[in-house]
Amino acid sequence: MSKSDDLLPWAPAPGHGDEVLYAVDGPLGRVRLNRPRAINALDRPTIDSLLDRLGAWAADDAIAAVVIDGAGERGLCAGGDVRALRTSIVEGRQDEAVDYWRAEYAVNALVASYPKPYVAWMDGIVMGGGVGVSAHGSLGIVTERTQLAMPETIIGFFPDVAGLWFLSRSPGEIGTHVALTGTPVGGADALALDMADVLVASSSKDAVLAALRQDPTRPASELAQVVGQQHGDCWLEDNRSWIDECYVGDDAAAILERLRAHATPEAQEAAGTIAARSPHSVAVTLEALRRARTMTVEQVLEQDLVLGRAFATHPDFVEGVRAQLVDKDRSPRWMHGSLAEVPREEVLAAFGER
Repeated sequence: MSKSDDLLPWAPAPGHGDEVLYAVDGPLGRVRLNRPRAINALDRPTIDSLLDRLGAWAADDAIAAVVIDGAGERGLCAGGDVRALRTSIVEGRQDEAVDYWRAEYAVNALVASYPKPYVAWMDGIVMGGGVGVSAHGSLGIVTERTQLAMPETIIGFFPDVAGLWFLSRSPGEIGTHVALTGTPVGGADALALDMADVLVASSSKDAVLAALRQDPTRPASELAQVVGQQHGDCWLEDNRSWIDECYVGDDAAAILERLRAHATPEAQEAAGTIAARSPHSVAVTLEALRRARTMTVEQVLEQDLVLGRAFATHPDFVEGVRAQLVDKDRSPRWMHGSLAEVPREEVLAAFGER
């Protein structure tokens, strides 16, 4: 954490709990996700608080820019509170889960269209819903500690929060690899995916904040000059050749077979990863990714809500969260035994099509 942060008058938004804390730091409106034991996972009170305060600050002339970070040392945000969503679904309250996603996507849309600079300190873990409250802003700052991922296929879900808007536009097929495998990538990879704008040392947070207080509109290129641009290894770019070769096309089963048959060990490892994911999730994710190429952020969020309704009634989401986060046996029993067994009709049905 920044040393200067201890002097700020952090407080919840009026009428909300301390899941999110706020402070005015000169011209900056500071936002701190404040559930460190859960790596700042986004529960419903967090989302409601963000929607309230970000909306108010958008119209407040005293706030020149917004800066969001996460409490604790582990990261900005581990994603949505999917354990709570699973509970709602298991207890027959699917509408509660859909309402959660609707509110979360409203926050993502607000961040994407924010009328002022919106700066995200993307240090440490930035996954799922954490991407939604950071990457859509005007300036995403990653570090050597960043672990960014859209890991939803691991839990029988799909990359939502309009993360597919970025991944569908990433160079070559690197976005497809990230979407289907759910594997975390580093700060330099986040830049390659265009999900962040500048890579700095994690120790430079005080310098970053000082630079933004001086000029809240400071662009990424100038900020990099002021605090020092870092140049980490980019695994995705280093592996572009087999990634671009294997992940082409709209057939998830064919992609998996190309990965399995490829001579590169990394491709075979990716095949094993995808084969362990929910076949339904992987198939729907690929379809959603390809459709997102021609959509706006708002349209991708609309698609996400349609898919969310479908996944709320599909057994793989409940099972995936159970295996990964509830029982933690890491042995999910998916509805389908393989990607080849997922009918095209089932994929289209997730989009409300028959």
